Amino acid sequence: MLKKIMCVAVFILILGLTVPVWAHDPKKPGANDKCAVCGMLVKAFPKWAAQIVFKDGTYVYFDGPKDMFKFYFDVAKYNKHKTQADISDIYVTEYYSAKTVKADSVVFVIGSNVEGPMGTEVVPVPESKVKGFMLDHKGAKALKFSEITASDIHGAEMSGHKGMHDGNMK
Repeated sequence: MLKKIMCVAVFILILGLTVPVWAHDPKKPGANDKCAVCGMLVKAFPKWAAQIVFKDGTYVYFDGPKDMFKFYFDVAKYNKHKTQADISDIYVTEYYSAKTVKADSVVFVIGSNVEGPMGTEVVPVPESKVKGFMLDHKGAKALKFSEITASDIHGAEMSGHKGMHDGNMK
C-alpha cells in the first residue's frame, strides 16, 4: 500500500514539473511604470493599461492596447533581448468593465471614435457587446487578437483622431 502511495506521489510530482510554469497573473502598474513604446506613465491611465508578461516572469506595461500591439509586432525594436516566443501572457483592460483580462478573451475594435491616452485607440470589448459598440462608436473593424495584423495597427494610427498628445484628450 505504501509503495502505491509513493508511486502516485512521484507521478504527481513529475506531472507537476512538466506543466508549464510560466503562466503569470497580471500586475498593477506602479507609480513609475512607463509604457514600453511611448514612455508615458501607465498608472495615469488605468482604464487603458495593457501588459505583456514573459515566460521568465518579467513584464512590460503599455498606456493602451495600440502601443501593446506595436510592441507585440516588433518586439526586437523595443527589447533586443526578447522575442514573441518569450511571451507568456498578454493582458488588456476591457472597455466596459475596466477589468484586466487576457487579450485573447476579447474582441478589438479598430477605427472607432473612442480615444485613449495617445489618440485613436484599439478598444478591447467583450464579444457580446461588439455590435453595440460598433454602432455607438462608429467602429470600422472588429477583430480577435489572433486576427490583428501590424497593418491594422498602423491603420488605427492613421485614422486622423486627435488625442492627448495633440492637446485634445476626450
